[in-house]
Amino acid sequence: MKLSGYLGAAAGLALSLQAALAAGVENRIIIDADGGKDIINRNLYGHFSEHLGRCVYEGYWVGEDSPIPNVRGIRQDVVSALKEIKIPVLRWPGGCFADEYHWRQGIGPRSTRPTMINTHWGGVTENNHFGTHEFLDLCGQLGCEPYICGNVGSGTVQEMQEWVEYMTFDGVSPMADLRRANGREKPWALKYFGIGNENWGCGGSMRPEYYADQYRRYQTYVRNFSGNAVFRIACGANSADYQWTEVLMREARGQMAGLSLHYYCGSGRKSRSATQYGEEDWFSLLKSSLFMQELLFRHCTIMNKYDPEKRVALIVDEWGTWHQVEPGTNPGFLYQQNSLRDALVAGITFNIFHRFCDRVRMANIAQTVNVLQAMILTQGEKMILTPTYHVFEMFKVHQDATLLPTDVRCRDYAFGTEKIPGLSGSASRDKAGKIHVSLCNLDPNHPAEIQGDLRGAKANRLAGRMLTSSSITAHNTFEQPSQVKPEPFTACALTDSGFKATLPAKSVVVLELE
Repeated sequence: MKLSGYLGAAAGLALSLQAALAAGVENRIIIDADGGKDIINRNLYGHFSEHLGRCVYEGYWVGEDSPIPNVRGIRQDVVSALKEIKIPVLRWPGGCFADEYHWRQGIGPRSTRPTMINTHWGGVTENNHFGTHEFLDLCGQLGCEPYICGNVGSGTVQEMQEWVEYMTFDGVSPMADLRRANGREKPWALKYFGIGNENWGCGGSMRPEYYADQYRRYQTYVRNFSGNAVFRIACGANSADYQWTEVLMREARGQMAGLSLHYYCGSGRKSRSATQYGEEDWFSLLKSSLFMQELLFRHCTIMNKYDPEKRVALIVDEWGTWHQVEPGTNPGFLYQQNSLRDALVAGITFNIFHRFCDRVRMANIAQTVNVLQAMILTQGEKMILTPTYHVFEMFKVHQDATLLPTDVRCRDYAFGTEKIPGLSGSASRDKAGKIHVSLCNLDPNHPAEIQGDLRGAKANRLAGRMLTSSSITAHNTFEQPSQVKPEPFTACALTDSGFKATLPAKSVVVLELE
């Protein structure tokens, strides 16, 4: 099955693929190594953290008096792990929580901050100890951009305007003075601000026409104070709601810099275990992950109609897998394990994001710690890295690299009467001139021999890393934290035309050529 790049492949590459078919080659990747003009924005490797379950509390925030090593209450093992994968941007405080969050309750002395009920996620009491100052401190420690989501569903225009003023105004004003009274003299730099979250659902059950008018109104008061330029992001569609994108682009494209999109694969199968499954569930989830290709193509097609210059970015600010919670945990906390299957979903999704990087310029996986498709799981002072974390670490070589035109010709992976492509791949060239090729073998039963053709370049060195396991359900636990981790990949060699490799079954592989 042919996987073409966005808007089709170059004619020369198509002819190369026809030649490959004539030669009987089952799996081939053709890379235009001296081509490419679009940059894979580092923010495609962004993250999302909501006040949900143990993501913030116990995930990031342990408090200054905790025996767990911390800096101003933020646990350092988590910070160090996220810095290792070059986390570029972090979205907060939600999610559904954002549209019931009132920022003033999360500033000032923690002992006097009022509590609130987290009605969406478990009905627990939120003590508001982690608020604006703590989040922006976390981003500073991580070295990443903050992306704050404002409250449209239950908040006011004035409340949103004053929050932006509180964070970014450098002059004399009630909000800037309040910030100084709370210990922060200089304003923060805040680039990304979302005007509401899922306003078609938990953020107010709005129709797109109504939200478009609300967006236009609210964004007016998200001001650029003291030279801080805000990148305003409108709430976009739920999965395949193409009408929402049509209306927002028609009615409000001139007032937005970005339009969001949410898609969870597997969320229709939440009754299924994250670690106890067979090949039917493996196939089903990977097929669901591939639907991202169609989603992006159709939403981008609508956006292209109204914005052919691609001024407005598509922001996939919630994506990932959704499984049954771990037995014995609060179902409202969405704490799920993370297996090799989730790692394949991440690799497939990144390869798709790369192909649409001319329009898709940020994506935020849900959620970073202890929730849904997490990078990290914590248990008291213990911390483990998930298979998905390792994909982020392996793929970080693509951040801010130039996308190379790539076509993949591969055999199908069939299960029952259904078929999906057996391979997923993409390639980029970094600023040092190194070419990185990321490949996923979706077939859990058979290795895949693949021939790589480099057009316009010749490599003198080839190295690789892989992520795989003997079991499709392999995952890391606190008792066995290294069941799934990257290993050197040596089943590859340079050829006169590029390279050849044998990808293990159920694997993610990243090759480096120079």
